[in-house]
Amino acid sequence: MTALRRQRFALPTGVELDVTLGGNGGGGADGDTGDPILFLHGFPESARTWRHQLADLATDHVVVAPDQRGFARSSKPRHVEDYATDLIVADAIALADALGLARFTLVGHDWGGAAAWAVALKHPDRVARLIIANAPHPLIFQKSLIDDPAQRAASQYMRAFRDPAIEARTAEWGIEGFYARSFEAHVPAGLVDADERAIYLDQWRQPGALTAMLNWYRASKIIVPAMGEEVERPAWIDQPFPKLAMPTLVIWGMQDKALLPCQLDGLDALVPDLRIVAVEDAGHFVPWERPDAVTAAIRAFLAERARAD
Repeated sequence: MTALRRQRFALPTGVELDVTLGGNGGGGADGDTGDPILFLHGFPESARTWRHQLADLATDHVVVAPDQRGFARSSKPRHVEDYATDLIVADAIALADALGLARFTLVGHDWGGAAAWAVALKHPDRVARLIIANAPHPLIFQKSLIDDPAQRAASQYMRAFRDPAIEARTAEWGIEGFYARSFEAHVPAGLVDADERAIYLDQWRQPGALTAMLNWYRASKIIVPAMGEEVERPAWIDQPFPKLAMPTLVIWGMQDKALLPCQLDGLDALVPDLRIVAVEDAGHFVPWERPDAVTAAIRAFLAERARAD
């Protein structure tokens, strides 16, 4: 049965997540193309980031895509520290445990990609394969924010999102204004139809949703210097960093204005078993700007790895 369904999970991490899941799999055996796939979305979206990939891949895989903590109708803890990376990682592992997924392919985009990198680094025994879409490796990202003026400039929005005053400004804009500034301005005109727009607006109108989504930025330990600011260089970025051994695919929309292609530079030194697929005519929201290209890249990668295994 490949039909997708929605189910709410109460996790031992203290949150309840709404999850899209379904599909067929081969029992999760290593090397089986039916291995389960866990998808993590980013800001300011929900599991709908992956709607195209879920519909396709559910024909021969178990697929799982939560609305992460703080998003849509999933739980929205009140405090900034409730969105620390370790807790988000724990959510992903707890959900996999609840579904009996001992090992899985992990897919992430944007903040979901940041979480996916962290899950793979902390729980490499659980992640059979890693797939990232427009989400920088933490070491490369932090280095670029200090050393690369173009990436620093492109990331100044993160400082704005951390500003406690942004909720008041957003209240003046209205949710439609927030949509126009944080989302619509960064996707091709006409790509999001009226029905999809209504879904996003409904999710963002949920009580506490805006602050909860922004708290992902506030809880992150990534340093985003102001333009021209001199900052103390964190010692960890110039020390040896753990390499990831699992096969990894990175899909990158090359027109991304927030996360520049410099995020791919030197990635192969940190991820030796790496494939990169550049999608030249897509931007940051590549999973649904170019859904067919993303799905095809995922399928080709999984098939290649199944043959290799």
